[in-house]
Amino acid sequence: MYTKSEVLDFIQEEDVKFIRLAFFDLKGKQKNISIMPSELERAFEHGIPFDASAIEGFEGPEKSELYLLPDPSTLAIIPWRPATGKVVRMFCDILNPDKTPYERDSRSLLKAACRRLKEECSIEMMVGTEVEFYLFKLDEKGEPTQTTFDNAGYMDIAPEDHGENIRREICFTLEQMGITPEASHHEEGPGQNEIDFHYSDALSAADNVATFKWIVNTKAASNGLYADFSPKPIADQPGNGMHINISYLTTNGTQDNALNPYILGGILKHIEEITYYLNPTQRSYARLGSSKAPKYISWGNGNRSTLIRLPSDKPTQRLELRSPDPLCNPYITLTLIIHAAIDGIKNKIEPPAATEENLFDEKNAKTLELKTIPGSLSEARKIAEQSSFVKSVLGGII
Repeated sequence: MYTKSEVLDFIQEEDVKFIRLAFFDLKGKQKNISIMPSELERAFEHGIPFDASAIEGFEGPEKSELYLLPDPSTLAIIPWRPATGKVVRMFCDILNPDKTPYERDSRSLLKAACRRLKEECSIEMMVGTEVEFYLFKLDEKGEPTQTTFDNAGYMDIAPEDHGENIRREICFTLEQMGITPEASHHEEGPGQNEIDFHYSDALSAADNVATFKWIVNTKAASNGLYADFSPKPIADQPGNGMHINISYLTTNGTQDNALNPYILGGILKHIEEITYYLNPTQRSYARLGSSKAPKYISWGNGNRSTLIRLPSDKPTQRLELRSPDPLCNPYITLTLIIHAAIDGIKNKIEPPAATEENLFDEKNAKTLELKTIPGSLSEARKIAEQSSFVKSVLGGII
């Protein structure tokens, strides 16, 4: 974790020639502008201006100037760039001309949610993600095909698993950028892979997902492949999910389970309203309810067919939310989850009874009469637009 003065020293001592200032649009797509080292002090002091009217969902031309303020704690060398004349990256906060936080900066929204959780509930949310992606071959023109990189299955090994070396490259690159992956393996679909992350605070977890997707895309391209994070790349194969594992630390740095029922209750209460942001494309709804992706609003102990799974009976229990997919904006997703958790904690919202049945068997689901997650993007959007909870958290972002 660098400070501003440490970053300035690092840039000089390590022969850094380019500084990438990264930020995100509303869909979570990473953008950046590169500056020279001579401009860094100005960036820290005043911010670097950019045209907000060119970013989808931001502003019109009449109110188009916003500023990027680098977050020094996110400094990382880009390891695939030259060793001489290094290139580094920092994530940025987006500011209005009066230096107040821009209301559509999803990273700032997550920072505010984390502050509120700490101030009002005296805890910090810890998040670990499990992200899936497919690898496809390219054609002679360098365009993606529908031919998967291999035909291996769940946790297969080489030579059937062709992605082993690329996953290793990805993990090494993550470590070089200060991110520790927990595990990696081949997933169920042909050419499908998964990499899991250790727990970190919510903001770092979102930053890590963004960095991870960038690294995966870069390493796939350097190996003549295309990485696909979309929720349903192949109609008759498993989709890509982004499971979110949730626990918390108290202000004295300890973990316990006392608030987990209320966190669980809050998320289940608001899941219909926030699904539009967790599953933001029409193909997201082709994934939900198929190939081990959840469909019903439910939770269970160790039950992988439920929306939220409690995977362990250890003293420090975690919650695994299984519906989000990798095309969600991780900053907005975690912002909404934190606010739902706050509602659950403050209002002591108890979850319904645990579901022990296999919900992938439709007979069981019908017998239990469980509500379903929204079944289409349009349905999810309508529910979000009508939600006072979403409006209170995100304002006019839709």
